This record gives sequence, C-alpha cells and structure tokens, in this order.
Amino acid sequence: MPPPPPAHEPPPAPAAPPPAPAKKSAGRDLRAAIGVGVGLGVVILAALFIVKAVFVGVVVVAVVVGLWELTSRLAERKGIRAPLAPLALGGTAMVIAGYTSGAQGAWIAMGLTALAVLVWRMAQPPHDYLRDVTAGVFAAFYVPFLATFVVMMLAADDGPRRVLVFLVLTVVSDTGAYAVGWRFGKHRLAPRISPGKTREGLIGAITFAMVAGALLLQYTIDDGHWWQGLLLGLAVAASATLGDLGESMIKRDLGIKDMGTLLPGHGGIMDRLDSLLPTAPIAWLLLVAFVGQG
Repeated sequence: MPPPPPAHEPPPAPAAPPPAPAKKSAGRDLRAAIGVGVGLGVVILAALFIVKAVFVGVVVVAVVVGLWELTSRLAERKGIRAPLAPLALGGTAMVIAGYTSGAQGAWIAMGLTALAVLVWRMAQPPHDYLRDVTAGVFAAFYVPFLATFVVMMLAADDGPRRVLVFLVLTVVSDTGAYAVGWRFGKHRLAPRISPGKTREGLIGAITFAMVAGALLLQYTIDDGHWWQGLLLGLAVAASATLGDLGESMIKRDLGIKDMGTLLPGHGGIMDRLDSLLPTAPIAWLLLVAFVGQG
C-alpha cells in the first residue's frame, strides 16, 4: 500500500518587525521648562532695563530662596543645620553692599555674615558645631557672595548691557551643550558626576558661547571687540560647565536629583543658578579687564 502523501507544513510565521529605536529623552517636561524659562526671562529683562534697584531686588530674592533650598536639603539629607536666618540677612546685605560699595563692601559683608553664622549656631548644643558652621560659611560664599558680582556688573554705567551679556552667554552655553550633546553626544565628560554630560556637548557649549560672545562684545558693549568676546565666551562656557558639575557633585552627595521644585521643568532656583553663580565673577573680571569699570 503506497505511503500517504506528506502533510503540507504551515507556512512560517512572518518575522516580527525590529523594534523601533528608542528616542532620546530630554528627561524633563520641555513644555513646562520652556514656559517657565520664557517667563523668567521676561521678568529679568523688565527688571534689568527699567530700574536697576528692581533688578537688585530680584537678585536678593533669588539668593534668599537659593539659600533656603540649599540649607533645607542639607538638613533633610545630611542632618546639617546651617542657620538660615543669618545667612538670609547676611546674603541680602552682601548683595546690597556689592551694588553700592563694590568688592570691598561685599567682602566686609561676607566676613560679618560668617561671624554671624558662628555666633547664631552657639545657641544650640555644641554637637556637630564645626560641621554646621562650615556648611553655613560655604553656603554664604557659594550663593550670595558669588551673586554680588552680578550686581557689581550692574553698577557700571552700561551695567544692564553687561549683565545681559553675562546672562545670554551663560544661557547660550547651556543651550549649546544640551543641543549638541543630545544630538551627537557619545563620549561622557564626567560619568561619575553627571552621566548626561558629554564631550561633544562641551564642544557645543564652547562654540555657541564664543560665537555669541564675539557678536555681543562687538555690538552691545561700548569699546568692546569681537576677539574679546571670543575669550569671554570660552571662559563662560568653561565656568558654566564647571558650575553645573559642581552642583551635580553636591546633589550626588545628597542623593537628590533637584534642589527644589519651585520651577516646573527646571527643579529649584539653585538648579538654575548652578552655572550662573561661578560664571559671574569670571564675566565681571573679564569685562573690567576689557572695557574698564564703566
């Protein structure tokens, strides 16, 4: 008897399509970040070019809120009790003294603030006294003292334009780093501190800032020259990157992502000041060297 004909095998199932490549994520709510950024920019520019004293008030508010965020996170994550009251009062005095009396006034206010921190903490038990006052003096230097260089730029005759150059260059540096790093970033810059930062992003920050600096110094600052803007842009990109890495180091030590939640899409005030604060003395010094006190 002949064998039965072989059964027809079912056709192979079609291969599943390869998964779509994952899109890079910005890690933030970009819509909220852009909205908040534009709103802050409008407030800052309005204060900057209408009345100088109003802008000084904006700096004071940013300093006090930044100090509150920093001391709160230190207390929550490390149990460090850096006294906020003398820091806030001393920080306010520091900013005002920097605007009215320059660097000498800022240094005097800084010294008095440090002394006030030491005395204020004496009202509590001596346990961890040295740790707490060290953190307090660090906070006084890191936030209000560095911020005094912004109002020292403002005090010049062309102060609003100097501050505008400083702010624009810092923002352009951050934007260049983000845009180029997000699109082309492959080689991490400091993986143990900030895994998202890349060498390609740093190149973008430097390129964007140098081009913007050349244009701004040539067309915005009296007696400014394009080559000075190139140097200023390079310095701003370097200091802004180091400032961002510095705050990332602090946040990693504290085990947090952001210093606060006041600004949707950005984090806290300190998360926006991280690149501005260390850049302020660099910008002030180079502008004085290039075009004088004003």
